[in-house]
Amino acid sequence: MAVKNVVALAGGVGGAKLAHGLARCLPPGHLTVIVNVGDDFTHYGLHISPDLDTVMYTLAEIANPQTGWGLVDESWQMLGMLEKYGETPWFRLGDRDIATHILRTHLLTQGETLTAIVRKMSQALQIDHTILPATNDHFATMVDTAEHGTLVFQHYFVRHRWQPTVTRIWYDGNATITDEAAYVLEKADAIVICPSNPILSIDPILSVGDMRDRLRLRRVPCVAVSPLIHGKAVKGPADKIMRELGVDASNTGIARYYDRLIDALVVDKGDAPQQGAYLETNILMLTPADRERLAREILQFLEGMT
Repeated sequence: MAVKNVVALAGGVGGAKLAHGLARCLPPGHLTVIVNVGDDFTHYGLHISPDLDTVMYTLAEIANPQTGWGLVDESWQMLGMLEKYGETPWFRLGDRDIATHILRTHLLTQGETLTAIVRKMSQALQIDHTILPATNDHFATMVDTAEHGTLVFQHYFVRHRWQPTVTRIWYDGNATITDEAAYVLEKADAIVICPSNPILSIDPILSVGDMRDRLRLRRVPCVAVSPLIHGKAVKGPADKIMRELGVDASNTGIARYYDRLIDALVVDKGDAPQQGAYLETNILMLTPADRERLAREILQFLEGMT
């Protein structure tokens, strides 16, 4: 059976890359990306949504290809002016990127939901698929560390460059899944958990309202793409945090972590888990062509499961 309507769960650069590959393989309007908002925070009075923006810029094909986040051909004069005022701008906001944050903050103060704002921006950037925040409510990832106590996510991840030892992850806020996210999950032909950090990017999505239960009770196939290759993260601290929190930093550990939420794990060649179904292929996405190839292989794999 053909897989026509796909829901992807994503956060971070790896998640955005696979979402872009899926977007290039599916007809317009047939992909919905539900994005982590646990990374959202307020900076200089502006509402920053790093994962939403990374997915949005990537699907619009205007993301910085070197970093995977921010905008291509960005300038940084605003940061230079902040430094003249004696500030230490630890969180980098580009001159064009800041327009996104200004407009988002303004529209939120006008009473618009984050879902409506992302839809408006996506349309302006001519993205022909749907990007949804997991929730419109306040929901912040908090990181307990051995060295600095409790940190707001971006202080842990960016200011401290994810070096502190993590002892616990928890969430500030009692959030519910949006009606839009609930609807697309109900109508999906398949669900893909992108190769995002399972603890920092995917778990904040699963922890919103009854999202985890919805995946457990799904009637369609769901696969996850591992963010690890032979126990090491392709990008970021996934393996480090897994070890610190007592999770086996391997594909077997990933399969156990997603137990009952997925039907199979997509892994790199020669790196199969010791339990569960899997698709073994090249999961490293160095180019847009790699993203599209991996997405096509996943879609074909899902078709064989329906």
